[in-house]
Amino acid sequence: MIIANTINEVRQQVLNWRQQGLKVAFVPTMGNLHQGHLTLVKTAKQHADKIVASIFVNPMQFNDANDLANYPKTMDADQQALIHEQTDLLYIPTVEQIYPKGLEQQSAVEVPTITEGLCGGNRPGHFRGVSTVVAKLFNIVQPDVACFGEKDFQQLQVIKTMVEDLSFPIEVIAVATCREQDGLAMSSRNTHLTQGERVIAPELKQCMDLVAANIAEGCNIKDELDKAKMHLTELGFKVDYLEVRREKDLQLVNKIEPGLRLFAAAYLGKPRLIDNIAIKLSK
Repeated sequence: MIIANTINEVRQQVLNWRQQGLKVAFVPTMGNLHQGHLTLVKTAKQHADKIVASIFVNPMQFNDANDLANYPKTMDADQQALIHEQTDLLYIPTVEQIYPKGLEQQSAVEVPTITEGLCGGNRPGHFRGVSTVVAKLFNIVQPDVACFGEKDFQQLQVIKTMVEDLSFPIEVIAVATCREQDGLAMSSRNTHLTQGERVIAPELKQCMDLVAANIAEGCNIKDELDKAKMHLTELGFKVDYLEVRREKDLQLVNKIEPGLRLFAAAYLGKPRLIDNIAIKLSK
């Protein structure tokens, strides 16, 4: 695996591959890799000849300095995992390289409407940071395809919208959420759960499955959400949101229609768990 630390190194290597007629896929990450990240790499390999991954903890998408400072850094283990998955190039830029003028002077990419609500509602500026860094990484790597997980569904839709609106010649591939055996969505934040909290955590997905099934059968959306919030609170969760939205534009709905998704975010102790599942209507 080639390790590149500069923009020129990445561009030169990608240019070399393109001159050989090879297709390039890109998997951007913030490190602290788990099986979910590696599934993105596996998926990328099905769509391209060469795989580029990046590890960059993006300060622009954090609105909590402590959260940024405490973000886990496991570079050695991450590199070994990417080598094991036969990643071709790993790009590890510095903050100074990505934001040479500093964050305050950095040009930014704003994606309207779809960034409002859900995780965008209580994390002001988060998706502005996400879209800006992804746009910059896209321009550096210039891939043919890029893979993003459905676990961060709002982020996925933000990136898809940005790619369409700004005419990036990149195919964005959605990869299904990777889960632990008990159903908990894989996340770097899961390591912060205490042993007792880890036992309770899968209840979030189990509760969501029940809500989605009931709504699919025609039950009232508001009633099902209210009951679920109460149940999760009794279990020890602090519910941030539990909402049904359209997949295509992430707008709230109050009636059952095709193409809906159930979104959840809840604190369990210190970690904030997020998840989403499709609502599959009964025929």
